[in-house]
Amino acid sequence: MPAASPDDMDTTCVHWEGSMYTHRRTAQSRPTARTIVSSVAAVAALALIAVFVVLRQSDESQASTDAAAVGVGSVSQHGANHGTGGSGGAGTASGTAGSGPQPVTKVDETFLVKVRQAGLWEIPAGRLAQTHADSEAVKRAGLHLLDGHSKLDQLVREDAKILGVDLPEEASAEQQGWVDQLEGAQGVEFDRLFANLLRASHGKIFATIAEVRAATQNDLVRRHARQANQTVLDHMEVLEDTGLVDAATFKEVEDAVAPQ
Repeated sequence: MPAASPDDMDTTCVHWEGSMYTHRRTAQSRPTARTIVSSVAAVAALALIAVFVVLRQSDESQASTDAAAVGVGSVSQHGANHGTGGSGGAGTASGTAGSGPQPVTKVDETFLVKVRQAGLWEIPAGRLAQTHADSEAVKRAGLHLLDGHSKLDQLVREDAKILGVDLPEEASAEQQGWVDQLEGAQGVEFDRLFANLLRASHGKIFATIAEVRAATQNDLVRRHARQANQTVLDHMEVLEDTGLVDAATFKEVEDAVAPQ
């Protein structure tokens, strides 16, 4: 057998090394059992996460739908209740919703007439304060009277029309006499007369408002009494802020509102 030449040996070695290199590459590229198991586990985890997300979104969507249905039902029920029952509701303001016309007592009528008459002389008094007063505090009180009684006068005329109550077109003779006194006064004299006449008048009607608000069965009158209460309270305070209200005025009011 002839001996292998150096070239043959080199070729053999190359083939052998190439074969070993191929085997190594094959061994390296072939996935191991551990790699396969890890991959399967990762895919399964992702699948579970996806299912969880879908189920969660489905539950949240259903919860939103149920909440919306409940909300609509609640609003509908509230609207039905608001329109048909309950004191002070919009549906019962005129006293004609569900329970029929509400009574308008003699006390209610007298109250509306007094509110109207108060505006008929206190609005002119407020205007006079802007031209006859010396004190800025009195002028300020006059502006409060102008604003408050203008709004109350509009409201009382609207309510009286709804309730069928006749209102006067002129102040009482006594009230007109007060306006005449104010027209004849100027400066410091006007300030003191204005503060005491208006504080006495407001104090007396303030007590009447409380009685009406406490006892009336009519929703419109009740609403009007609440507004009148706030307005008259504001006017008493700005009149007192002038520092010109005498102790005799408070005593006059006390005697007028004291239980007989």
